[in-house]
Amino acid sequence: MVNKIAGLARLLATLLAIVAGFVAIPSLNVALALVALGIIAGLKFGGEDALRLFLVVLVLPIVGGALTNIPTVGDQLNAVALNIALAAAGAAATVIALRLFNNSKDDVNGLTAK
Repeated sequence: MVNKIAGLARLLATLLAIVAGFVAIPSLNVALALVALGIIAGLKFGGEDALRLFLVVLVLPIVGGALTNIPTVGDQLNAVALNIALAAAGAAATVIALRLFNNSKDDVNGLTAK
């Protein structure tokens, strides 16, 4: 069930990132919505996917900057890339928090084991 909800959050974040890149949504704090959806979507990422997720967070702003050179739609494509990177940063925060929790849990279990 958690995977379905996280997958839906990732889908909604992607759709919102694309739409908000081309159309202003005045009644919605897009950045907050993207981070919140990203945090929920982060529950779907396992340890093996973490590195790819971190690379997305680092690389998409650079790619978006390069896309600004495209006439007419470059700025909008940059906005889409930055929006997706923002959602991915929220997901990365969840992955990091879960890893810290699991490490701490293992450390405490290691203290009590005989």
